[in-house]
Amino acid sequence: MQLVCLDLEGVLVPEIWIEFSQRTGIPELRRTTRDEPDYDKLMKYRLAILAQHKLGLPDIQKVIAEMGPMPGAKDFLDDLRQRFQVIILSDTFYEFAMPLMQQLGMPTLFCHKLESDSSGMLVNYHLRMPNQKRESVKRFKELNFKTIAAGDSYNDTAMLGEAHAGILFHPPENVIREFPQYPVTMNYAELDAEIRKASARI
Repeated sequence: MQLVCLDLEGVLVPEIWIEFSQRTGIPELRRTTRDEPDYDKLMKYRLAILAQHKLGLPDIQKVIAEMGPMPGAKDFLDDLRQRFQVIILSDTFYEFAMPLMQQLGMPTLFCHKLESDSSGMLVNYHLRMPNQKRESVKRFKELNFKTIAAGDSYNDTAMLGEAHAGILFHPPENVIREFPQYPVTMNYAELDAEIRKASARI
């Protein structure tokens, strides 16, 4: 049995923090895992900026409610799910992702949780577990799943390395340079073709 693990942001939906940055006019919030490999450092940086600007979970959810999946994402995912078990492994948060999951047909999602206070200000975040993308793929392999993984950022590369086959999707140049061992795809047709090749190979 084969399993496909996909990142969410940058693969199926736009980068939530970048969208929020654009709509609020706060350029510091554009920083993502494409720029900062240390996720804890990145999240503490984000929470500090939100507190400084007095922006809370309802403000972010309002932006997310107006977003949709990337063009072609739902059709790609629907087709993929006809052929494979598919699990979304993301470093986003359930509080952010659920409206987008509904628009994608509610695929299975493993991610993290946010903590907010009574006024909706974000005070902390809670990882489901450290290195959850890589650890999830490890466990799938222990369950005898042949696993294909695709993502776009630094925080996906451990998952790609753990999988039987790893694929980069529309990654930035710095990730392409640092991880030349993974095939690079720039659209859903190319990603689908690489998944098919990997499926035949593993």
